[in-house]
Amino acid sequence: MFLFRNRINEGLQEYRNTKGAVLVDVREPEEYRSGHIPGAMNIPLGNIEHLPVDKSTPVFVYCLRGSRSRRAQSILKQAGFTAVTSIGGISQYRGPIEK
Repeated sequence: MFLFRNRINEGLQEYRNTKGAVLVDVREPEEYRSGHIPGAMNIPLGNIEHLPVDKSTPVFVYCLRGSRSRRAQSILKQAGFTAVTSIGGISQYRGPIEK
């Protein structure tokens, strides 16, 4: 049985330690505006295949609880992105929020 563990706090540390990485919030714009992780760009799941970065760029994706970020990871990998990590959901995030 597959058990998903929300690892956003550890994932953010990995993001910060990865040179040239981008952080993407795949929630809808109104969710993003209600509070997001500082430095994250907002590309909703429905538009994720249009992520405006080189396909070799390390990409870290998150959403509210983790399901959309896992889907975004799958879509990006199918689109040819080579370094995509789903770090889970902001609901478990322990840090500053930007509005």
